[in-house]
Amino acid sequence: MKPLEGVRVLDLTRALAGPFCTLMLGDYGADVIKIELPGSGDDTRAWGPPFIGAESAYFLSINRNKRSLTLNFKEPKAVAIFLQLVADSDVVVENFTPGVMARLGLDYDAVKAVNPKIIYCSISGFGQDGPYKSRPAYDQIMQGISGLMSITGEPEGEPEKIGIAVTDIGAGMWAAFSILTALRHRDQQGEGQYIDVAMLDAQVAWLTYQAGYFFANNAPPQRLGKAHPTLVPYQAFLARDGKYFNVAVGSERLWERFCQGIKRAELKDNPDYATNGDRVRNRAKIVPLLQEYFLTRSSTDWVQDLQAVSVPAGPISDLAEVFADPQVLHRQMYLEMPHPTLGSIKQTGLPLKFSLTPGGLDRHPPLLGEHNQEILQGLGYSTAEIEQMVEQSVI
Repeated sequence: MKPLEGVRVLDLTRALAGPFCTLMLGDYGADVIKIELPGSGDDTRAWGPPFIGAESAYFLSINRNKRSLTLNFKEPKAVAIFLQLVADSDVVVENFTPGVMARLGLDYDAVKAVNPKIIYCSISGFGQDGPYKSRPAYDQIMQGISGLMSITGEPEGEPEKIGIAVTDIGAGMWAAFSILTALRHRDQQGEGQYIDVAMLDAQVAWLTYQAGYFFANNAPPQRLGKAHPTLVPYQAFLARDGKYFNVAVGSERLWERFCQGIKRAELKDNPDYATNGDRVRNRAKIVPLLQEYFLTRSSTDWVQDLQAVSVPAGPISDLAEVFADPQVLHRQMYLEMPHPTLGSIKQTGLPLKFSLTPGGLDRHPPLLGEHNQEILQGLGYSTAEIEQMVEQSVI
């Protein structure tokens, strides 16, 4: 048994935040029914290149362990089918602009009338209320307005975007957490509820210590590029081979080991660098000194020497190196699964390792409408009725 077996999720999401949430639920056993628009489906089915065969690499990366049902909500019959599914489901997840679900007749009140114990999670850019609630939102916009880009990049450079859509993924993770929390409450109290998840809220919550610095100083934190605002040395350095490597000296004991590992004992005895506070105040002196010294050897040599004295250090890997890394492979974070048109597809693995109820890669990312007949027959519709729905553009 997987931990979420028996939980049915109706997934009305597209792009990334919502699909990442339902991916997390599906990986651990939930029956996720992905509701898509006939003919086109999730927007990301067309996000490419790259494509693998006719399938978008983007879509394939976040939609495994789901079944696809196409419904055209402009048709009353499609709305009725959805509400039939609601009656026997546990969770609805949607990420439309606030107000759209009400116009479709599928908002929380309508769904709750069919199933009072339903957990209904809405994911949006700015939330269901407030002055920005109707604004469109994509990750690029949210990384800017949340303050994330203001603290990312080189000190004298431009604001930079994180290399993945972190505000989307973060909102999806918060949504999955909130759904599990609501399921726990329902198990205890027997009642469902509505959940409002905003990408902006999710990212502001992730500001953590950077927000703490602002609260303490009443001044916006500045970009530090590859460095840490309150630990030195805690950053990337360039080595002789032209590659960067990371060092993380997070305590005075590690500082002693660091000086030992790089064979510069005199640094440990220098009063300018005696404590982390001293090193932060003298950042402009010690960082260039270390950078010049690190140019004398390769990144591999430095990493090996620092790891030998238990100082956190490591390479900056590209994705080819990540998916050849022995630890990544050992932890099964690079997997393959069968696919009906592509033979097999590569996937990232499952990050949560349960001792008794592990997740799994059980369903390939679905073809558009692949499970129409299976799901509709489960609701009692005949083959002839399903064919009629196709002719009438219901599915």
